[in-house]
Amino acid sequence: MIFMRGRRFLAKFVLATVMVTVLAGGAWADRAKYVFLMIGDGMAMPQRNAAEIYLASMAGKDARPGIVKLAMSTLPAQGFCTTYSTNSIITDSAAAGTALATGNKTKSGVIAMNPTGTESHETIAEMAHKRGMKVGIVSSVSIEHATPACFYSHNESRNDYYELACQLPESGFEYFAGGGFKKPKGPKGDQPDVMGIIDKAGYRITETIEDFRKLSKEDGKIVAINPVLWSGKAMPYAVDETDRSISLADFTAKGIELLDNPEGFFMMVEGGKIDWACHANDAVSSIGDTIAFDEAVKVALDFYNDHPEDTLVVVTGDHETGGLTIGFAGTKYDTFFGKLDGQKMSYEAFDLVLVDYRKSTEGKGSLEDFFPQVEKAFGLSLKGQDAVTGSELASLKQAFAESMKGSKERSEDQETYLLYGGYEPFSIALTHLLNRRAGLAWTSYAHTGVPVPVSAVGVGQETFNGYYDNTDVFRKMTSAMGL
Repeated sequence: MIFMRGRRFLAKFVLATVMVTVLAGGAWADRAKYVFLMIGDGMAMPQRNAAEIYLASMAGKDARPGIVKLAMSTLPAQGFCTTYSTNSIITDSAAAGTALATGNKTKSGVIAMNPTGTESHETIAEMAHKRGMKVGIVSSVSIEHATPACFYSHNESRNDYYELACQLPESGFEYFAGGGFKKPKGPKGDQPDVMGIIDKAGYRITETIEDFRKLSKEDGKIVAINPVLWSGKAMPYAVDETDRSISLADFTAKGIELLDNPEGFFMMVEGGKIDWACHANDAVSSIGDTIAFDEAVKVALDFYNDHPEDTLVVVTGDHETGGLTIGFAGTKYDTFFGKLDGQKMSYEAFDLVLVDYRKSTEGKGSLEDFFPQVEKAFGLSLKGQDAVTGSELASLKQAFAESMKGSKERSEDQETYLLYGGYEPFSIALTHLLNRRAGLAWTSYAHTGVPVPVSAVGVGQETFNGYYDNTDVFRKMTSAMGL
């Protein structure tokens, strides 16, 4: 299965989803004192829907199509927002994050500034902090990545990771957690270590589970980095997670513990690798991280249920990624999500297995020799009732041949890009094959321009119904907060 910490998670998740209750209505306080903005990066309706269909399938409901609702889908207010930037219908995370964080449109690539990078926009997190509220920024990707950076920093380029990281301690925010830092010593590795800069600014940095669990309010300002970091200094995919890792839900719960105070708090929590999985057209990894993100949402809802009169929880995405859809020409009106259960690791983890094999065989390995690894990782086989078909095998052979080449020897034409999107060819061919069998399809390795859902509960929840722009999410939240 694709869940955090293996198979035991499904029963727990389904039970929790069935039992989750959300208090709606009632007399609200004058303003929201406790505010959660939960952002599933790359998450639109298809990503939510795929997770819900998968959960139903794993609960044995293939014979009767249906869904097992995510917690975010149970919130009383449900709306949609547009996501375009100033220079494209298809936004990037920097422009979309800026819209959500500041209520202003900007061009793709810009962090919390105007399109020319000449004027900074105050963020909702900065406004809350100025009011006296404590602030937390949590993400499953590196903490200076585009979405989290939009709430505490300002830069004309999202790629200036070092400068963005250096602005972290300048914000004075009390809690940063999740991923690490992509360029801790600058792009050339010759600048002062950002970890030292953060330490000198009075932050306590934790990098182990033991130190994380011991954190208390007495520790002051915190930067909590996950003990296990994968490429891009991000947390592992949920499907690859082990007991050595801290979950997004755990980071959210600790944030509440550390930030809770009479003046209230604002916390932004991002499920950043939903986007990464969808870029690679890996439905299983996307579903796993969507469910992991929803576990963090449930932590926020638990807090809301204890403080219904002065809490606001908003769940949305910054854009859709991959052009995911439920339905494929080869399966017509049917879906077979149970077939996804054969995948035991992300494309990223499988890439490592494939690279090791390429090195050990000096690029001269055979598909037949390597296929036991495929069966172990994806549940596919060369023989038996559910063996790969002739056309499937042909596409796998083509992709395997490309993967056995060195990076400089691979094809770079448009047709090859359409097949593999610049990723490890054999890994992408396998995820595409499995997705098509399940009845899922993709249109892109990039973002798309479709609207994303917005779900809310709490103070001012009714304003989040309807259809509006992503900049309006900021305005609705600041209005509820009385900012």
